[in-house]
Amino acid sequence: MLFEGLDFTINPGQALVLEGRNGSGKTSLLRILCGIRLPEAGDLLWEGEDIFQLGPEFHEHIAYLGHKDGSKLDLTPLENLRIAKGLGKARQDIDLEEALEQVGLYGFEDVPTRNLSAGQQRRLAIARLLVTDAKLWILDEPFTSLDRKGIEHMERLFEGHLNKGGMAAMTTHHRIGFKDEIELVRINLSDR
Repeated sequence: MLFEGLDFTINPGQALVLEGRNGSGKTSLLRILCGIRLPEAGDLLWEGEDIFQLGPEFHEHIAYLGHKDGSKLDLTPLENLRIAKGLGKARQDIDLEEALEQVGLYGFEDVPTRNLSAGQQRRLAIARLLVTDAKLWILDEPFTSLDRKGIEHMERLFEGHLNKGGMAAMTTHHRIGFKDEIELVRINLSDR
């Protein structure tokens, strides 16, 4: 068993930050939070109801960004966002080109994704989060491949999501530098 005795709540405007050494179960816990993996014991509730009973109703409220960006390399960033918007519950108040601009990909709308740097591909994955209407963003090392400026920029986007009543659960080896008064719920799985 990787961990036991976990008991936490994430409220609107809060972020859960999972810390710990490699192999401590951070990614495994994120997969459980997504409903991708079953816990060996215990309950996982969304608004008081078991996520595994809710099924697709729960999945409408989450967006997951794993180690791999999930973009189609032969498509352009704009085409990738069109697909993402068509697959799930999408925000109606955001333009796809505006989402690309928010992550610093203005001017790259029509460049094949395979020609983007690793950092630019990560930014595209984050742009997909912006076009969803998901309340809970589940992020596995979201700052991977980003330079210092990119990390700071993405932190502002995450802050914006939380300040609008969104929630986040993330793993990171990066010290988070939110500017606003964001409440972080920290769990170190190395201590379990």
